[in-house]
Amino acid sequence: MFLRSVSQAARTAAVRSNAVPMARFAAPAQVLQTRASSQHAIANPTLAGIEKRWESMPPQEQAELWMQLRDRMKVDWHEMTLQEKKAAYWIAFGPHGPRSEPPKGEGWKVASKVAQLLALSLIIFAGIRAGANPAPRTMTKEWQEAMNEYAKAEKIEAITGPGSEGYTGRGFVQSAPAKSS
Repeated sequence: MFLRSVSQAARTAAVRSNAVPMARFAAPAQVLQTRASSQHAIANPTLAGIEKRWESMPPQEQAELWMQLRDRMKVDWHEMTLQEKKAAYWIAFGPHGPRSEPPKGEGWKVASKVAQLLALSLIIFAGIRAGANPAPRTMTKEWQEAMNEYAKAEKIEAITGPGSEGYTGRGFVQSAPAKSS
């Protein structure tokens, strides 16, 4: 059933394609004109020194030249001149615009700015640290050792912590001994 409907659709399409006059498929004049203009080479003076002139060209001229080259690239590449091939490649992949090389010394400028900002952040950190309150009394080594004794007496963390039998770790001790003043 499906094969019968497919073959019938194919016969109908063949009959319709023969019935339609060919004038209906004729290309508009503008398309023919574009194709005709892409058949001849772009003048060499237009492409000469494009690498040096590209950045200084107005955007409108850049767009027009690229469109001409794009139309030329639609033909067989063996018909294009060497100058056109080089220009098309350079415009597409050359070091201009976002692919241009950074100016000389830009790396040093970035490195010096990073160093300046790092120094500024260290100064700010030291200023805040100097004006901060002293460490709380619970941060002394003596207090933390007393916490270890309390953990053993109350069996806190009885499986692996200070409250377990035979524990040899540091427990809650994480600070240096208190400074005597």
